[in-house]
Amino acid sequence: MSSGPIVVINPNSNEAVTSGLDDALAAFRFASGPGIECLTLAEGPFGIESQLHSDQVVVPLVRLVERRPDASAFVIACYSDPGIDACRSIAKVPVFGIQESGMLTALARGDRVGIIAIAEASVARHRRYMRRMGLGDRVVTELPLNMSVDETARGNRTFERLVEVGGQLVGRGADAIVLGCAGMARHRQPLEDKLGVPVIDPTQAAVAMAMGVVLSAG
Repeated sequence: MSSGPIVVINPNSNEAVTSGLDDALAAFRFASGPGIECLTLAEGPFGIESQLHSDQVVVPLVRLVERRPDASAFVIACYSDPGIDACRSIAKVPVFGIQESGMLTALARGDRVGIIAIAEASVARHRRYMRRMGLGDRVVTELPLNMSVDETARGNRTFERLVEVGGQLVGRGADAIVLGCAGMARHRQPLEDKLGVPVIDPTQAAVAMAMGVVLSAG
């Protein structure tokens, strides 16, 4: 296993999202631990909000992975894990997707999981992936904020909407919630405090899994 950094890739070109990821991962950095490097995919759309956007970033993601043979692991920091199979096919180190990691972590914290999406258009894409993972019976539902990726990263109303939608999910029986977009990272702890159930930031979940692999190999 490489002793290089865990490389966290934001597949959209919005630097505010990457900055939010970097801040959300501050607690994972410690002197004797692996480095954590957050990168922006310059070729990506400003926000991945459709199946087309998701498909567009696959080849650029693969090329970026190929350019980083020093990495000890990769994290694809976009919900729905675009390009994860292609990246795994060429990477010599583990590749983690935040939807897969976030859902697996949520299932370890609760019996029924609710998901907060950025927009209605994202829900069908996420649902197809969850069907592939065989998780249908454990998911209460997924509800959208109906905001853009940029709004979730910068907007003043984001937390208010998260509380509203998260409360609806809890009301439907969710005892764990996954934030279905990397741009929501800074709201995880305040939302958990407000709702009283575990709230999973999927990028933190993926990096925690990556660190487990890297540290156990060391």
